Amino acid sequence: MTTDMTTLSPVELRHLIRSGDFFGQTSGLCPGYTQANLAILPKDLAYDFLLFTQRNPRPCPVLEVSDTGSRKLHEFADDIDLANDFPKYRIYRNGKVDAEVTSVADIWQNDFVSFIIGCSFSFESELLASGIEVRNITEKVNVPMFNTNIPLKSADPFHGNMVVSMRPIPETQIPTAVQVTGAMPNVHGAPIQIGDPETIGISDLAHPDYGDPVTIKAGEQPVFWPCGVTPQNVIMQTKPPLVITHAPGHMLVTDVVNATLKY
Repeated sequence: MTTDMTTLSPVELRHLIRSGDFFGQTSGLCPGYTQANLAILPKDLAYDFLLFTQRNPRPCPVLEVSDTGSRKLHEFADDIDLANDFPKYRIYRNGKVDAEVTSVADIWQNDFVSFIIGCSFSFESELLASGIEVRNITEKVNVPMFNTNIPLKSADPFHGNMVVSMRPIPETQIPTAVQVTGAMPNVHGAPIQIGDPETIGISDLAHPDYGDPVTIKAGEQPVFWPCGVTPQNVIMQTKPPLVITHAPGHMLVTDVVNATLKY
C-alpha cells in the first residue's frame, strides 16, 4: 500500500517512522508544523551544551529540553519516543560518526538529556505560502548545508563554526523571504548572508557539506540561514565520547504549529 506522505498528521508520520516504515528526509512533510533537530548528550555534558546553545541562539534555538533519561517531551509532542521518532540518527563517538541508524533504543542511557532545536524546515511552508518556491522541495532532495568560517561563542568544551542551509531565492522576492523568516527566530530567523558565499567561507555551491545540491537559476541569489546541523560540526571539533544527533535533513515533526512560534 502506498501512503501519501503529504497528507499525514505529525503523529501519523511519527508512528510510521517508529515502526520503521519511513526513514527519509522530512522537508515538505506535515506543512505548517514545527520540525526540530536533535542533540542527545550524557548529563555531565548537558549544562555546558545548554550554555553553548544560549550563547549561539541563531544556529541553536532550543525549543525544549527533556528530563534526564526520558524519551518523552512536555511541550512539543505527546505521543513521542525520542529514541525512535526521528527517521535517522547519527551516533558520534569521539567526534566521528560511528553509525547512522533508525533507532537508538538499544544504546539509550538513563543519564541522557535530549535537546530539541529549531529547524529551518519549519519556515519552508511559510515561504511557500508567501509565493516563494523552495527549491529543495520542488526537486525532492535534502536542503544543501555548508560549513562556514563564522565563529561561534564557545562554552567549554564546545566550540567551532556555524553551519548554514541555502535556498536560492529570486532577487525580487528576497525582501519577502527576509521578512517571513525573520518573524520566526525560534527556527533560525532571518538569513545570515545573501548572495556572497565566499565571505562566509563557501567556495563551491555545487558540493554541499551536508544534504544535496539544488539548481540556482538566472535572477536568483543563494540565501543562507543558520542551521541546526551546527551542533554536529561542533561535536566533530569537541570530540565528546558519545553524542547522538539526527541525520541531516531527517527531523522530528512535532505537534506544534509554526504560527505559535512567530513574533
